[in-house]
Amino acid sequence: MEVRGKVAVVTGGSRGIGRAICERLAWGGARVAFCGRDVERGQALAAELAKSGAEALFVPADVGRPDEATFFLDAVLQHYGHVDVLVNNAGITRDGLLVRMSSQEWAEVLQVNLTGAFHVIRAAARAMLRRKEGAIVNVSSVAGLVGNAGQANYSAAKAGLLGLTKALAKEFATRGLRVNAVCPGFIDTEMTAGLAPEIRTEILSRIPLRRVGTAQEVAEVVVFLCSDAAAYVTGQVVVVDGGLTCC
Repeated sequence: MEVRGKVAVVTGGSRGIGRAICERLAWGGARVAFCGRDVERGQALAAELAKSGAEALFVPADVGRPDEATFFLDAVLQHYGHVDVLVNNAGITRDGLLVRMSSQEWAEVLQVNLTGAFHVIRAAARAMLRRKEGAIVNVSSVAGLVGNAGQANYSAAKAGLLGLTKALAKEFATRGLRVNAVCPGFIDTEMTAGLAPEIRTEILSRIPLRRVGTAQEVAEVVVFLCSDAAAYVTGQVVVVDGGLTCC
């Protein structure tokens, strides 16, 4: 799982799974660039990574806005010169039953979670394809595989990421660029911390391993797919859910 010296770009990297991915890449010796909307958190993480001896660049950006996605990638290319790895992790939720969901709540989630990945890949693709090597990992969700009541917008966006992954794996393969996806299940993050105890208990009862996953466990799978150890892996969806969707 060698990533030493690689330039790794992560969207939504200042918290949760994105933060764990940045930390794991930096620990492995990668030069990390990440974006996020929370400037204070982003700057704090960049400082922590630098203090540990890693190279880290934080750029405030909302990938749901094409101009900011382009600005982010331009800043990375100006700073590091190229991109070896791209991890599309940025995501938001606007949960609610479909009959009560506003058009804005639907559009906001699709714009960040799916269209945002399109914006970033499009901005990075030419530079990555010219090098004829590299890896893209899209962080989807088990909600994109099996759906989730009250998350029609989120489930649709995450399912769309899987289609995007498979299409681009075929489109980019002849240029040596691999594209894969990871589908986390019930992971211990700020996004899940606010769930009512009875809901957590019900979800845990459906997980064969009977525990919540960690962001670090997802990060390990992401880094594997980014590394040369996965050189013959493309167009695949790796599920990290403790067996939640296995039957």
